[in-house]
Amino acid sequence: MKPNRSMAMQQLIEQVRVAMPFDLPEANLCSGKCNGCSQKLLDYLDMELEDWEYRLRVGEEPDFGEIQRIAKTSKKIYRVMQKNNLVK
Repeated sequence: MKPNRSMAMQQLIEQVRVAMPFDLPEANLCSGKCNGCSQKLLDYLDMELEDWEYRLRVGEEPDFGEIQRIAKTSKKIYRVMQKNNLVK
């Protein structure tokens, strides 16, 4: 059985929260050469995820484009984290 759009967004948020280094200290995020500001990117992504977590709690259902946008943004930020050696 396929999940509905709200469940799909919730699952995506959970996957992103597990994959991203949100809990790293700022000193570890900003060490040496950067390919993008890891701290700012993680802050941005965290705000986007928190916004959707709230919206899901109040019963809003995302459309497929919104799910795709969060997935695409998350993938791009994940690649930056890889380049900055913050994830494997």
